[in-house]
Amino acid sequence: QVQLVESGGGLVQAGGSLRLSCAASGRSSSTVAMGWFRQAPGKERDFVAAINWSGGLTRYADFVKGRFTISRDNAKNTVYLQMNSLKPEDTAVYYCTADSTYSNLRLTPPYWGQGTQVTVSS
Repeated sequence: QVQLVESGGGLVQAGGSLRLSCAASGRSSSTVAMGWFRQAPGKERDFVAAINWSGGLTRYADFVKGRFTISRDNAKNTVYLQMNSLKPEDTAVYYCTADSTYSNLRLTPPYWGQGTQVTVSS
């Protein structure tokens, strides 16, 4: 079993930055890939970013490319999402995810955190 705990959400003005963190516990084989999804009010949950175990592979949704950066520290079992140049449309609940397979993480990851709210004011 894997547990994921997010932190770092909050309220920020447009153009500002936030860094989300997600601490993982449990089987390391189940956190080979880690990533982030988000869900805005009234909308479906969207893939945001993914990273493999070594950090050598990353993938981003088009709407965050150039603004968000995903990274991980395996010694701390933690994945990060640095969010810069935030826009009001980035307002959403952000969920940390984990999967044993990098290619599947952006589709149907089996492990999810409880979510952290990010609100960007205009």
